[in-house]
Amino acid sequence: MAMIAGKGKSRRKKLADGKGSTGVMNDGEKLIAYCGLYCGDCSGYKGTIANLARDLRKELERERFADLAKVLSKIPFFKALEGFPQCCAVLETLPKLRCKKTCRADGGPPYCEIRMCSRDKGFDGCWQCDIFKTCTKLAFLNAGHGDAHIRNLNKIKRHGTATFTRGKRHWRTKAAAKRPGNGSDD
Repeated sequence: MAMIAGKGKSRRKKLADGKGSTGVMNDGEKLIAYCGLYCGDCSGYKGTIANLARDLRKELERERFADLAKVLSKIPFFKALEGFPQCCAVLETLPKLRCKKTCRADGGPPYCEIRMCSRDKGFDGCWQCDIFKTCTKLAFLNAGHGDAHIRNLNKIKRHGTATFTRGKRHWRTKAAAKRPGNGSDD
């Protein structure tokens, strides 16, 4: 274990990979969230969906498509355009899903219990905790990710963070994809 200084206090910090590394994380390892998900795989961090939604909304406004949608919605073939205002509301909301920082840099939910717990225990991530497989703090991730985070945590615990960043990672498992309203990423 290495000692590091943090805000005037020293705290114990376990090595990043548990395999005898120096405890210094490379850029890829810094994208590993405490819960085992990988920020580099997240559409919020990558910004792809946020950018596309922003650009589509701008283009629709430039074309004044709302006016056309009202007219076209009267035609049975284009009846779905009656919902265009809701579509615009969604397009306005999607850019807010963007994370400008990684989990390790305090991105994501500001009061994330998982991040606070790991930091309080001096862990680089839940993979260093003996109870992560049954931890209730991780349970809320199941709805959107299935058991992807648990699979990732097991892999990191077995092989280390450096190997994890170079290999196959899970974002959403089929169990989550089968739930209503979830698309498949696996």
